[in-house]
Amino acid sequence: MSENILINITPQETRVALILQGAVQELHIERTSSRGIAGNVYLGKVVRVLPGMQSAFIDIGLERAAFLHVADIWEGRGADIPTPAPIERLLHDGQAITVQVIKDPIGTKGARLSTQISIAGRMLVYLPQESHIGISQRIENEADRELLKGKVQRLLKPDEKGGFIIRTMAEDASEADLEADVDYLRKTWASITQLAKTKPAPFLLHQDLNLAQRVLRDFVNDEIDAIQVDSRENFIMLQEFGKTFTPSVLDKMVHYTGERPLFDLYGVEEEIQRALGRRVDLKSGGYLIVDQTEAMTTIDVNTGSYVNGRNFDDTICKTNLEAAHAIARQLRLRNLGGIIILDFIDMENAEHKTAVLAELNKALSRDRTKMSVSGFSALGLVEMTRKRTRESLAHILCEPCPACTGKGQVKTARTICYEILRELLREARQFNPREFRILASQLVVDMFLEEESQHLAMLSDFVGKPISLQVENIYQQEQYDIILM
Repeated sequence: MSENILINITPQETRVALILQGAVQELHIERTSSRGIAGNVYLGKVVRVLPGMQSAFIDIGLERAAFLHVADIWEGRGADIPTPAPIERLLHDGQAITVQVIKDPIGTKGARLSTQISIAGRMLVYLPQESHIGISQRIENEADRELLKGKVQRLLKPDEKGGFIIRTMAEDASEADLEADVDYLRKTWASITQLAKTKPAPFLLHQDLNLAQRVLRDFVNDEIDAIQVDSRENFIMLQEFGKTFTPSVLDKMVHYTGERPLFDLYGVEEEIQRALGRRVDLKSGGYLIVDQTEAMTTIDVNTGSYVNGRNFDDTICKTNLEAAHAIARQLRLRNLGGIIILDFIDMENAEHKTAVLAELNKALSRDRTKMSVSGFSALGLVEMTRKRTRESLAHILCEPCPACTGKGQVKTARTICYEILRELLREARQFNPREFRILASQLVVDMFLEEESQHLAMLSDFVGKPISLQVENIYQQEQYDIILM
């Protein structure tokens, strides 16, 4: 099957689309403004040591000096010495020191630093100053933990100085996957140590990989035909990165020079817009309704206009089979995680249920994200979980609607009119103005002038005050004010 990776890069953001047989399967977006510096490794310069605070200010090339506390100085403590030495014995003004940012600068506070370096790979974290192999607590099965430790242990050199932490992502990793990660991390650390020897402080030694680089490291496999990059400058930078860390991907990389935008050519822009909507149409005429909430995501399957097949049971089964593939794709496309409830169309036939569940598991097998799927519950629902690895597409691109404040619906103009009438009555009982003026949206004012004009006139007579109307074009439908004149 034809698989392509499209990389669209602009100064403000990087977008990556995975295309399978001409259809968008995954979308990844990283914005420059949201990339912090946590994880970056710098060759810093000690600006000032503060013995009274047991801390120091370090110049790492930013506007404000960064902060290093003695408890975060690894050389002062060591693996077997829990209590650090006084900071004035460890550092002096003007000293060059390799540090890693553990907390981004906030407001007037500078970045927080540590001298204990850790380099994250896809499946492993490299600890160059330690020598043990740790493993994520989220991998709970003891047999799996021992198996993974054994795999990593076999990859270590006899003179290996660093250690590794096995991440949750490595739970189902092969030895080849782990070996590639170990090789990448060793090269990265070698590059950091070489730069630290040759560059003057302050200097950025290592930055966490950006999205485009992570694509080359994590996404590319034998099934990928081409990686198209639409920025020449970044194409050259990615080639340099590939030569050092992922040489096997170089032959697949292509600089896209077409006149049409790359995402337009493959219909990705339209797919992004569809992925932000609730409704997903199926080729058969059926459709999905996707509702994403804080607690869970629900996906409802409907037959729509599809009535083909020998009988109604066949129609339902065929729609559910098609929906299974569409659901798997939407989970990847929207990056939906956490608890997911699938409400397939009710099926009486047990064989149909088995077939739909098998088709769903088959469609989900392409997903790189860890998940678990249960069978049909007593209520006919399929419950599943999908690991949250990053923000969903909707959370990256959208925010709560200012009109409905995230409810997903707004009160009708008539409902707002009645709220205003009740509020007017409350105001009239407390105050005695010359006139009441209603400020509201155009739709609400139109409703008062037409269908609700009689009720407004009756209230005006009742309170014995004139009531005037004023359109505020910037008001949303639920917004209004009552001014006492």
